[in-house]
Amino acid sequence: MKFIRLDLLTLLISLFILNGCKNQDTIGLGVISSNQIQGNLIDTSTIVVHTDSTGQGTLVTNGLSQTPLGYFKDPLFGTTESNMVMDLGLPGGATSYTIPYGNFVLDSAVLVLRYARNGFFGDSLASRYKANVYQLAQRIYPGHSYYSSQTWAVDKSTLLGTKSFYSRVADSIKIVNPVAGGPDTAVKVPPQLRIPITTDFVNKVLFNASAAQLGSNLIFKNNVKGLYVTLAQDQSGPGGTFMFTLDSAAAIQIYYRNTNGTVIDTGIISLPSTVHAAEIRHTPSATIKAALANKENNKVIYLQGLGGLRTRINFPYLKNILKTVGDDVIINRAELVVTAQPGSTIPFAPLPKLGIYRWDIAHTPILVQDQATGDPRYFDSAKTDGFYYSQQQEYHFLITGYVSDLIRGVTPDYGTFISPVIPTSNVSVAPTAQVDGRTVAVGYDTSSPYRIKLNLFYTKVVK
Repeated sequence: MKFIRLDLLTLLISLFILNGCKNQDTIGLGVISSNQIQGNLIDTSTIVVHTDSTGQGTLVTNGLSQTPLGYFKDPLFGTTESNMVMDLGLPGGATSYTIPYGNFVLDSAVLVLRYARNGFFGDSLASRYKANVYQLAQRIYPGHSYYSSQTWAVDKSTLLGTKSFYSRVADSIKIVNPVAGGPDTAVKVPPQLRIPITTDFVNKVLFNASAAQLGSNLIFKNNVKGLYVTLAQDQSGPGGTFMFTLDSAAAIQIYYRNTNGTVIDTGIISLPSTVHAAEIRHTPSATIKAALANKENNKVIYLQGLGGLRTRINFPYLKNILKTVGDDVIINRAELVVTAQPGSTIPFAPLPKLGIYRWDIAHTPILVQDQATGDPRYFDSAKTDGFYYSQQQEYHFLITGYVSDLIRGVTPDYGTFISPVIPTSNVSVAPTAQVDGRTVAVGYDTSSPYRIKLNLFYTKVVK
């Protein structure tokens, strides 16, 4: 009985202690309502948006890590054409060249263009492509800036090479690699486009060329000028755009047989390309022309790669927030949310990433405060750039510092823009020719739950 009474006593004491705890989750002193800090969210639609051209004349296309080649008949956006120009140099980039000794026979030649990683946008099923190669009628020089709007002089009287192909930018291929002094071997090479080049052209510029042309790489480049690569416009299907990495692998590879006495050997001679650029033309559809002409709030906004289209955003009523909620607020987080228009992501996937930037007083593109490394509110591009979230079909931009300065008048609103950017690169304010694709998004449409939004999370300190 002693143990039973002890258990009952313990139970009574425990109930008494627990009953004295009004809130077991409260630690420290209670909060006085007059000093309480409250978190709030404003889901604002006071945004003015419209589709805008990036200004193709300012798009530099030389020295790119990815160079576009394409012809895409987009049913909504219109037609986009991108052609590549490349120089050619003496074999190995040497200052001079001597034809190999012996009974030399040219077997074949091929222009090798290596695909960039994830280097395609368009139709990979119904479209069959044909690449054509011509000789440039003007020289392309290193160290010069070449813009997408430039029209290149091309000798189209003679087709130097052609290749019909499908989009297989992720498939490696096997080729026969001649080995000097040994048997030829089959090797696997990275995904690439290989366009056969006529042996007449190779003989003309190299093996039958004058001693003066072979004696100087500069004279060789001045005489040969370079190559112009384009996609045929009578292709089947809507087409698309390919991205090529024109690095040291970009060259005309010449396959030959050389007989020296009783010994027959095979080998490769390469005419390398070290300077390249792109010629880009956009022909907008009637829908896009109407969107560009409408400078009022657009219900639908359009973004396009290859220096095509961007969206301009203005926040005309941000200062009114202080009049509504009071001056004693702190902006904890400002997030711009852009949603793809329902049904627009098929069959062409939206751009994987969008960037945001602003204009200064001279209408020069500069980084917003959250992207500028010198600003104490800086975040890296992974937090400020708008990556596409496929599940929500949304882009998110963290622009807390920028919006805070707009609200308090520290930074005037000269214009804010979102535009396509390279998914793998750091934040940039310049339009680029290194990414193709398009996004159709919901703009200022108060009737749509997917309208563009600026979510403001703020703290109001009650005095």
